[in-house]
Amino acid sequence: MSGPEPERRGREHDVADEVEAERWPSAIVIHEVIRHEGVEELARTVSALLLSGLAAGLAMGLSLVVQGVIRARLPEAPWRDLVSGWGYTIGFLIVVLGRQQLFTENTLTPVLPLLHDRTLAMLGRLLRLWGLVLAANLVGTILFALAIARTEVFDEGLRAQFRDISRHTLAHPFWPTLSKAVVAGWLIALMVWLLPAAGGARPFVILLLTYVIAICGLAHVVAGSVEAAYLVFLGEAGWGDYAARFFLPTLIGNVFGGVALVAVLNWGQVAPDVE
Repeated sequence: MSGPEPERRGREHDVADEVEAERWPSAIVIHEVIRHEGVEELARTVSALLLSGLAAGLAMGLSLVVQGVIRARLPEAPWRDLVSGWGYTIGFLIVVLGRQQLFTENTLTPVLPLLHDRTLAMLGRLLRLWGLVLAANLVGTILFALAIARTEVFDEGLRAQFRDISRHTLAHPFWPTLSKAVVAGWLIALMVWLLPAAGGARPFVILLLTYVIAICGLAHVVAGSVEAAYLVFLGEAGWGDYAARFFLPTLIGNVFGGVALVAVLNWGQVAPDVE
């Protein structure tokens, strides 16, 4: 028998559905989305991780190229780097939207499963993922740097721009570089945390946060590897400089910024509700 009461309950149910549909995802929902993605990443095969990581390393080379192309077409002015910095975002946009393996994304995504399952077996799976992806990323960046340094794909004017942009990578001592890398690692992991709630705005989240890394001169272990390796192939630095002045401080800082400042803190805010 129909009446006003069932109709009222039906309207309340419709309103509740509309409210739920319009709500932003809660921190717990975001956490669970990323954690499930992390579980899937940890289960991927060695070949899949290596090929995806290699593709990401090669694509990150475009950050240097597009930045250099924009810079070459701008006049000498204080604002030139603010405009050319948008070119730095291109590699990240391709890698993240293309679902390729980028090491600094993995300072958050597969860390969440470890925080839930704190066992040696899970730690081993995380270290396996990190090692494979980082190695593949670096190989891709070094191959890209070799190609643009030793071939004539780009003219001498553009190669000079690449060189000028790259010099900041090796311009600082160990501790300042590490500090810059901590902030960059925090921003990249924060970007990963924001993406599940971003919906159609995902490209803008990627562009804005990686643009901040560019204009602030922060240190990113994959994007910076293209630049540092490029200087090595030009003869302006050696592989010892690459390792000691760029790679080690940047790797440590990126890992700390992603794991400690995002993964652990954001896990801590939802851990009581999901465990």
